[in-house]
Amino acid sequence: MMDWTDRHCRYFLRGFSPLTLLYTEMIAAAAIVRGDARRLLEFDPEEHPVALQLGGSEPGALARAARLAEEAGYDEINLNCGCPSERVASGAFGACLMREPARVAECVAAMRAAVHVPITVKMRIGVVSAADTRWREALAGFEEADEQALHEFVGAIRSAGCTVAVVHARKAVLGGLSPKDNRQVPPLRYDVVRRLKRAFADLSVVVNGGLRDASAVLDALSWCDGVMLGREAYHRPWVLAELQRTLAPAAPASPDRALMLERMARYAQRQMLAGEPLQAITRHMLGLYAGQPGAKEFRRLLSEGARVAGAGPALIRRAATQR
Repeated sequence: MMDWTDRHCRYFLRGFSPLTLLYTEMIAAAAIVRGDARRLLEFDPEEHPVALQLGGSEPGALARAARLAEEAGYDEINLNCGCPSERVASGAFGACLMREPARVAECVAAMRAAVHVPITVKMRIGVVSAADTRWREALAGFEEADEQALHEFVGAIRSAGCTVAVVHARKAVLGGLSPKDNRQVPPLRYDVVRRLKRAFADLSVVVNGGLRDASAVLDALSWCDGVMLGREAYHRPWVLAELQRTLAPAAPASPDRALMLERMARYAQRQMLAGEPLQAITRHMLGLYAGQPGAKEFRRLLSEGARVAGAGPALIRRAATQR
C-alpha cells in the first residue's frame, strides 16, 4: 500500500507473525533504476520473507529493477496491475494494464529471465472506465466477456512465468472514483475468483479484498491457495497473530504487546541514530491496541508525543505503561 507499508511498517508487522509474507509499498521500477536504488530497496533482515512490489510497464526497466531487488535480498518480485489510482494510471502502470495482457506478459517474461526468485502479479478481476456512461452497470455485473478477458489476462501472465496471481475480488474503476471508493463501491465477487482458480488449477491464486478475521480467511483457504490482507492488518495488526495461531498452532505463541513495544523502542533507537525521525516509525504503530481498553490514549500519546522536539524511544516505552 503506497505510503503505508514502508520498511518501518513491515518491521513492526513482522513482530506479529514470523510466517506472514510481507509486501512493500508499490515502487516505480524507473525510480529504482534511475534513482537511489539502495535507499528505495533498503529493508531489515527481520522482514523476511518479504516481496518487492513494482510498478511499471517497460520490460527492460522492470527486469533491471527486479535484478537489483534480487541482489538486495528480496524473496519475491510482484508486479502491480491492480492499483486504480489516477497518478498510477497516468504513468501507464497499475490497473489500466489489465487491458494489455500481451504487454504485461512481456514484462513478466523479462523479469522471469532476469531473476531466480518468483515473479507474481497483483490484479483486479477487471476494469471499467468512468468515461463510459454505463460504467455503474458494468461495475455491478460480470458478463461472459468479463470472464473471458480475465482468463485471457491470467493465461498470458502464467505462460510468461508468473507463479502466483494475487486477485483483488473487485473490478477497478479507472477515473471517477477515489482510491478509497475503489476499495468499497465495486462489489466483491469471490465467486469470480473461485472460478478462476478452477480454470487455472496449476496456478497459485491468492484472494484479496474484504477479509477481516480468521473465520473469513479459513473459508477462503478452502478454495484458494492464500489470502492477502491490506488495511485490516494495518489498522488492526493483531489480526496477523490471530491468523498465525489459527493456521499454525505449532508456531511460537502470540506476542505480548509490552514486548512488542520494547522491540520497537530498540528499533527506533537504531533508526534514529541513522537519521530517521521517530514519527516515521510510530505512525505505523497506532493500531497495536485496536479494540482494547486505553486504545485511544495510546494513539494520542504516540501521535502527539512523536512530534515533540527531542522525543525518542522512551516515548514508546512510556506508551506501554500509560494507556
